[in-house]
Amino acid sequence: MDFAELSGYRPRIEAAVRAHYRASFRTAPSSVRRFLRLGEDLSLRGGKRFRALLVLAGFHIASGRDPSPAIEVAAGLEHFQTWMLIHDDIIDHSTERRGGPTVHREASAMFGRKGENENPSDLGEGIAITLGDAEEPFVVETFLRTRVPLPARLAALHEYAEMTRRTAYGQLLDIRNGTLDPSRLRESDVLQVHELKSAVYTVVGPLKIGALLAGAPVARLADLDRIGRDLGIAFQLRDDVLGAGFDAGASGKSSNDLMEGKRTLLVVRAWARAGTADRERMSTVLGNPRATPDQLERVRSIIRSTGSLDHSERAIARLARRGLSRLANSRTIRGSAKPLVREIAGKLVERCA
Repeated sequence: MDFAELSGYRPRIEAAVRAHYRASFRTAPSSVRRFLRLGEDLSLRGGKRFRALLVLAGFHIASGRDPSPAIEVAAGLEHFQTWMLIHDDIIDHSTERRGGPTVHREASAMFGRKGENENPSDLGEGIAITLGDAEEPFVVETFLRTRVPLPARLAALHEYAEMTRRTAYGQLLDIRNGTLDPSRLRESDVLQVHELKSAVYTVVGPLKIGALLAGAPVARLADLDRIGRDLGIAFQLRDDVLGAGFDAGASGKSSNDLMEGKRTLLVVRAWARAGTADRERMSTVLGNPRATPDQLERVRSIIRSTGSLDHSERAIARLARRGLSRLANSRTIRGSAKPLVREIAGKLVERCA
C-alpha cells in the first residue's frame, strides 16, 4: 500500500464523521442541535485527515491487511482534532480556521446577531469550549464500536488516553512558555512542547493506535514510537517555519505565529543571538496582531541573520534522517511496509503547506 491508496479511504472517513453527527442530532434536544452544527461544520469544512489516515497506516504497517476495520477509530481521531482546534483557536485568539470563522467567533456572531446576550464574545468562547469537550464522546464511542477483538480495542483505547494526557501536558507548557520572555526559554523547552503536543498527537498516537487495533507486538510499537517522535518533532519545526511566514507564497500561510507571540525555536534562538536593537524590533511584533508587513519582514530578517532559520532547517533534516535511519534498521517493521512510512515522512517534513 502506498500513500495514494491510503488517501483513497478519505471519503469513507468523512462519511463516518458525518454519520456520527447525524446520530447525535437524532438524540440531542432540539435546542442543542444548532450548537452541534458548529462542530460539524468545522469538522467537515476542510482538513487533510492526516491523523485519521495515520491510524489506517498504523493498522496496515502492523498487519499488512486492509485497514477498513480501523476506519471508525480513524474518524474518531478527526473528532479529537476538532476538539483540539476549537480550544487552540480560543487560546490563540484566532479568527479563522479552514477558510471560515473559528467556532468561538461563529458562536459569538450567532448571539450578537440575535441579541441574546450582552457579552456575545464571552458567551461564544464558553460555548466553543463546551463544544470542544463534547467532541470526546464521539472519540470514545468509536473505540467501543470498532470491529476488532476486545483486547486490541482496550489496548488502543489506553493509548488514546495516554495521547490525550500528553497532548494536554504539551498545551499547558506551550501556554506557560508564551508568558515568558524569550530569554528565559531554552531550545529544550521548545522541543519538549513539540514532542508532547505535536509529535504525540499528530504522528505517534495515531500510528500506535492503528497498530494496536491490528494486534501489533510490543517491539513493533516501540519502533513506531521512536520513528514517530523524530518525524513528529520535525513536522512541528517545519510548521513553525511556515507559520512565521517563510515560503508564504508557496504555503499560503501568513505570519500568524509571530503576531500571536508563539515561542518557537525560530524566535527563541534568534532572541538569544540578537542585539538589543533587534530584540526591541522583535518585541514590537511578537504578540502584536496589528504588526505591519514591514515589521514582520524585519523580524524574519533577524531570524535569518542570526542563523536561527538555518538552525531550524538543520534540526528538521537531522530529525528526519534519524527517523528514517531507525526505520531502515528496524527488524520489527515489515520490509513491504517501509516505503509507506518513508512516504509519510516526506508528507510530514517536506511539505510547503
